[in-house]
Amino acid sequence: MHTSIATTLFGLAMAMTPIAAAQAVELKILAGGSMTASLKELGPQFERATGNKVTIHFDSTPNLIKLATSGAPFDAGVVPVDVMKDAGARARFAAPMNDIARVGFGVAFRTGAPKPDVSTPDAMKQTLLKAQSVAMLPASAAGAYVLKVLDRLGIGEAIKAKTKVQATPAAIPQAVAKGDAELGVFLINVLMAPGVELAGPFPGDLQQDLVFTGAVAADTKQADAARAFLAFLKTPEAAAVFKAKGVTPG
Repeated sequence: MHTSIATTLFGLAMAMTPIAAAQAVELKILAGGSMTASLKELGPQFERATGNKVTIHFDSTPNLIKLATSGAPFDAGVVPVDVMKDAGARARFAAPMNDIARVGFGVAFRTGAPKPDVSTPDAMKQTLLKAQSVAMLPASAAGAYVLKVLDRLGIGEAIKAKTKVQATPAAIPQAVAKGDAELGVFLINVLMAPGVELAGPFPGDLQQDLVFTGAVAADTKQADAARAFLAFLKTPEAAAVFKAKGVTPG
């Protein structure tokens, strides 16, 4: 581990109470599925520096809301801001709630295929209409925004007929890479995957960032360790990982 990372995490550990710092704890974190690549790298860094165990449950916004409102125990969340728009889910988190990262939307195609034109709203519309199939994940905060954009373009119904619904964010680029779908439409960081290339981001005012918010669970017994984990996600070291994974910190 780089000295700067170790120093940062040591400082976070020391900021915890003496008891929490002396005794390793296990943290259960709820996270948006689109944060998988970033947090799977950052979680182990935090574990190595603090001795704490981090278990992250990645899921879609509807499922995260169900988990939060079910009363199931967890210690913190790094979730799409849409989760916090649900009153029941929001009540499971304590203030403050801080933005951890954000990411925009794009269109991906199979490596080696001709690059589609998505440089303007009309070009993107025509590209999607010409595609034989489109991989998406409608049942998610990101998917809901994609559907909204398709409706804005006036092609919502047309695309619905050729949508290849995927079970997870990572399955979208995989479907494109395998040739099961001609295009993939989702968050840019998810589309940065082997076998696919980015045709481009959503053009003009069709673009919008999906924000991921971090907060400690209101009833966690590991509040100090949970706060330390969220604080680490705001460090320059974490920012470097986010950027490498196609995510904008903060």
